[in-house]
Order: sequence, then structure tokens, then C-alpha cells
Amino acid sequence: MNIIVQKVPTLTDKDLDHLALKTKQCALRSDFPQSFGLRIHRAISWIGRAEKETGDPDSAFLFHWIAFNAAYADERDIQGERAAFSWFFGKLNELDTSARLYDAVWTRFPGPIRLFLENRFVFSPFWSHQNGYVGYEDWDERFDKARQAFHHALARQDTDAILSMLFDRLYVLRNQLMHGGATWGSNVNRDQLRDGAEILRVLVPLMLDIMMDNPDQDWGQPFYPVVSSNA
Repeated sequence: MNIIVQKVPTLTDKDLDHLALKTKQCALRSDFPQSFGLRIHRAISWIGRAEKETGDPDSAFLFHWIAFNAAYADERDIQGERAAFSWFFGKLNELDTSARLYDAVWTRFPGPIRLFLENRFVFSPFWSHQNGYVGYEDWDERFDKARQAFHHALARQDTDAILSMLFDRLYVLRNQLMHGGATWGSNVNRDQLRDGAEILRVLVPLMLDIMMDNPDQDWGQPFYPVVSSNA
């Protein structure tokens, strides 16, 4: 009797697209815990949808963000998005023994990431001040402190901290789109939107691949689990 062993593909970071991730998922999913398998299945499905938007960075950004949200969101009580980001990136960085996230951040995107983190238009306190919220008159001082923290993280090559800061700014861009604060196809903020979509296109599949290499870790409980219609 011949036993067929399904080989788990070894992916290079340049291979990380929907097809490669789906192929790896199919090879491994029988050993995935149920909640983890659901999380990965959902995230990969949105990667596939995002890849169809080659000429529409608005849509590509949003679909990649949905994939990211499926990957990190935890039903359990974590104190806010920033805390969730910090927890997720810290865990990924700990498991990333080959420094793949480091290479992606420091080799492929040093320019766009620097522009993001030095751009006040994706800095949340700036918009709180513009909208007249009390307590944000010092947004410019906060911005300077955030820039200093960014440069200190650069000097330390602290990938975990850089990812947290970066996704904090990407989250502002996400909110602008999701809450109707931007015009589809607008020329305003085009560069940062294109850069944001490209950063997510590279980083989110890489995060999913690291997660699939570590299914035994506690990745939390995904929102809206599948429930039988008879439940």
C-alpha cells in the first residue's frame, strides 16, 4: 500500500500570494485547531479578493485590511486597537526566527514607512484637533514626540515598535476610507494610499505564513464563529 505524503510548500517571501498561501493552508489545515483554521481561512480569502484590485488602491487597501483584521482580531477583552496591535506584533516578532518581518520592514519599505510616520495627515491627534475635540491643542507636540519615538526605534532596529507605530497610522487611513472621510479615486493622499496598500500587500501574507508555521500558539478567538443554523 502506497502512502501519499502531501508536501508542505516552503515559501519564499516573494512567493506569498493567495495561491501559495491557500496551497500551504490546504496541506496543513487538518492539524489546525478549529478557531485558528477559521481565522486563517477567512484571512486568506480576503487576500485573494485584494489581489484582484490591481488598478484600485482604495479597494486593495480595504480588502487587505479585512485580511489583517481576520488575522489579529480577538474576541477576548484586549484594551483597544493599539494594545491588540502591540500584542499581535510582539507575538509575530517572537516567532519570526528568520527575521522575515525585519527584512520586509527594513529592506523593502524604509522610504514609504518613514513617510507614513512623519505625515501628520495620518496622525490621529491631528484630526482630533481639526474636529475641535478638547485636549488635542498640543497635537504638534505629540507629533514631535511620536517622531522621536520612531527615530529611536529606527536606531534600535526595533521591528515590533515600528510595526505598531506604522499600523497605528494605517489605521487612521483605514478610518478615513471606512467612515466616508475620503473620496474614492481622489487625488488627495494618493501616494500614502498606494504605499499603504503595497505595505499591506507584502506584510499581511507574511504574517499569515508565520502564523501557519505556528498553529499551536494561542492566537485568540476570532469574532463571529461559524454557528449551525440549528443552534
